[in-house]
Amino acid sequence: MARRPRPDGNGDIGRVAHFLDLARETVPPIHPAGVPFVAAPAAVALLGRRHRWISRPALLTAGACAAFFRHPARVTPSEPGVVVAPADGTIALVDEAVPPAESGLGTEPLPRVSTFLSIFDVHVQRVPIAGTVTTVTHTPGAFVSADLPEASRDNERTTMTIRTSGPGGPELAVVQIAGLIARRIVCEPQVGDTLRIGDTYGLIRFGSRVDVYFPAGTRPRVSVGQRAVGGETPFAYLDQ
Repeated sequence: MARRPRPDGNGDIGRVAHFLDLARETVPPIHPAGVPFVAAPAAVALLGRRHRWISRPALLTAGACAAFFRHPARVTPSEPGVVVAPADGTIALVDEAVPPAESGLGTEPLPRVSTFLSIFDVHVQRVPIAGTVTTVTHTPGAFVSADLPEASRDNERTTMTIRTSGPGGPELAVVQIAGLIARRIVCEPQVGDTLRIGDTYGLIRFGSRVDVYFPAGTRPRVSVGQRAVGGETPFAYLDQ
């Protein structure tokens, strides 16, 4: 649906405001974590503007970083119990697996959906379901390609567990996994924080994977090879 122009007594100001709204929708803003990666090559391009062999590569680098760290707006579903994709990317696995020990979800296999993010995907992560953070654990590890099954077990990762309602409510875990090139995982929430579904909570640089472990008996609604849109694509529905 097209956004309506803002009502404004001054026609020129209203048109400018509407143009800015359209620009924000067309060109997504940059996640704050990406600002230094864009600003540094942009500054090099400015300082070396008299030398094309300096300015052009620097501008290309700044543009590539701006694209990588883009942070587009999303419209999150509002159905009760919906679990949405925590990241943009391709569904790599829909199976059952034992969740990471640090998640506190036990030692029995649980339904899992893994999303692989290429360097061309949006790399911010979004909260898959509203709830309270019960654990956040960073685990050092290897950096094998994130699309391999063993990446869930062997790679560096950050695991966050969310309780979706009051004490005794269903819990799920969302795991940010570093990849072959990725060397930095950002996870902002802390234990005890209350999260809203669809909000941005973290970031992985540069190419990675995000796993979601669901309560036993959950039936995922996505398939291997499907494209997921973070904060929008329904992964499953929980009984709450």
